[in-house]
Amino acid sequence: MPHGSLSIPARLCLLAWDSMEVTGTVRLNSLVRAGALVELAQRGLLTDEDGIATPADLDSDTGDPVLDGLLELVRESRPHRWHSWVSLRARITLDAVREQLAAGGYLRAEKRRVLGVFPTVEYALARVAVVQELRTQARAALRGPMPVAEISERDAALAALADAAGLLPPDSRPAPGRVEQLTERVGEAAAVLRTVVREVRTAKATAVAS
Repeated sequence: MPHGSLSIPARLCLLAWDSMEVTGTVRLNSLVRAGALVELAQRGLLTDEDGIATPADLDSDTGDPVLDGLLELVRESRPHRWHSWVSLRARITLDAVREQLAAGGYLRAEKRRVLGVFPTVEYALARVAVVQELRTQARAALRGPMPVAEISERDAALAALADAAGLLPPDSRPAPGRVEQLTERVGEAAAVLRTVVREVRTAKATAVAS
């Protein structure tokens, strides 16, 4: 899997690797799912109908198994609002992203047994340089000096979500108004991004308080 082809949820998973104190819990589940929802909205495969995440049709796909898996889940489920999908069965998306990153060589999958009986898989970061590059790109999107208009829609969404989840160091604090500018850069998916960013911030606050 070429680095440039990594989806938003895959990039968020990598960015979160050393940044989140609660990797693998509800917070990371929600963050990765939020990224997948935004990317499907950006691609026009999920549309907003009065706040409901709605498949554009029953046949289109992305060719990315993680995104297509979520798209199929939305198609097969009763209608839900965007904020509900951020957490609803979100572990499914996180598990799929980890498997995808392991297959691409970004993570190492290590099989273990809990209590010597129950099989489980633990993951370790295999390509540190990629994470460093992703952090540099996200920081540049948040801090500038590149004009927002020159940032891709995917990078703009990634930076906004990374900021909401607190994935970047303190010196990456965005300039005033920058996050809103990045959100607007996402175009028709901006309303979706705002909604899922609120959910990610809520998950972050809950994790910190617990």
